[in-house]
Amino acid sequence: MAKILIIDDDIMICRLLDHFLKKKGHETAFFTAGKKAIEELKKNQSEIVFCDYRLPDTDGKEMLQKIKEIDTTIQVIIITAYSDVKIAVDLIKNGAFEYITKPFLPEEITQTVEQALIQKTKQVEAQTSDKQSLSNNPARTSPKKSYVVGKSKEAKTLEAQIELVAPTNYSVIIYGESGTGKESVAANIHNSSQRKDGPFIAIDCGALVKELAGSELFGHEKGAFTGALQSKVGQFELANGGTIFLDEIANLSYEIQTSLLRVIQERKIRRLGSPKELNIDVRIIVASNTKLNKAIENGRFREDLYHRFNEFSIDLPPLSQRNQDILTFADFFLKKTNAELGKTIEGFIPEVQKVFLEYTWPGNLREMNNVIKRAALLCNKNTITLETLPQEMVFQTKFNLEEDKNTHSETPTPSRNDPQLKTVALNAEYEKILEVLRKVNYNKSKASLLLNIDRKTLYNKVKNFQALANK
Repeated sequence: MAKILIIDDDIMICRLLDHFLKKKGHETAFFTAGKKAIEELKKNQSEIVFCDYRLPDTDGKEMLQKIKEIDTTIQVIIITAYSDVKIAVDLIKNGAFEYITKPFLPEEITQTVEQALIQKTKQVEAQTSDKQSLSNNPARTSPKKSYVVGKSKEAKTLEAQIELVAPTNYSVIIYGESGTGKESVAANIHNSSQRKDGPFIAIDCGALVKELAGSELFGHEKGAFTGALQSKVGQFELANGGTIFLDEIANLSYEIQTSLLRVIQERKIRRLGSPKELNIDVRIIVASNTKLNKAIENGRFREDLYHRFNEFSIDLPPLSQRNQDILTFADFFLKKTNAELGKTIEGFIPEVQKVFLEYTWPGNLREMNNVIKRAALLCNKNTITLETLPQEMVFQTKFNLEEDKNTHSETPTPSRNDPQLKTVALNAEYEKILEVLRKVNYNKSKASLLLNIDRKTLYNKVKNFQALANK
């Protein structure tokens, strides 16, 4: 069983998680503010931390950084509302283990904790054997992956670009929001190239510990720095003869960028603390969720390094712009989840497909994968139904509650033309709730406080609106 710390400004959520996890045999504690939680974590370290993204004295990004400074192997699970899913996905790229959305499902909590403990064990074992010195396993050799080819115009353009650049030895920059599948594209380029029999090593630069980035990328000799008890082979050396993928490249420090420029120019590396240079033959593919020329303007990225990388670039559109591919991806993730859970779910009912097609998917493919895993876990039929989807996701699609207020468009309120007094009152209530939700960016906890009702009542009212809209 695990030691688990819960951080959320909603005392009811803290108590709910605390009670549930204690019933499962875990040792728990909870705090409603970030500063006190960090003080407690320094005194009594936990294995897992559930942390709300929005806290009164800080936010999830700062909390993640402070927690990882205490111990890189602590598994951080971000608690978020559906309006913050994209932010949560970005935090995963920076070392968070996973995110969960409110309201919680017992099965989801249990499964996430089990997976986090497995990841914790792997990281501790890796650190003990000195094979890993990173916060969230950012370097990994990837086997050949199954790759989904979509039907949309965007998918065909992407496949044509991969087919064009794969046989070359060009460096490639892949642009795309977090969760759009940049690593899968990089792996597909590698697997379609003459280097396909060589290693493919992916490194998440956002999860690299700044002080150890040079050692991780280029290796070190025994005694090169305090704590270097034995020699270490760097990831560039391991990737020799194959491809190295540097995800979120703009997160590398300026000093490491300078070292990287030399490696690209001379095709040689030098381990920290070693006078000897090693020749390497590595193809470099990098990725970023923001344009690197913007990072250059902000002084965060070297212009000469950018030009070395920019031999070919690929732009991955967000999932919301690949409407024709959404159900193809959904079927792929369902088959994958069926295999993981030992289930034989055949597909999705038409209403679920409609929700998938109308939803904005701020977390892109990563969010879709999580949604389908959650739905399959709850499903006790041969098809996925609306009841297994997160209700906030269904609600958002029913009434087009998009995060971007400039693109927000309303659908008619439930039974707007019904003259009955009861329906008129419901319409007025709907309008008021919608107004408050917009005001707090669809944060249900804040909305319930402003409306002076509890969260459960708010969710029940949302469900009632859905039922009326379907009539």
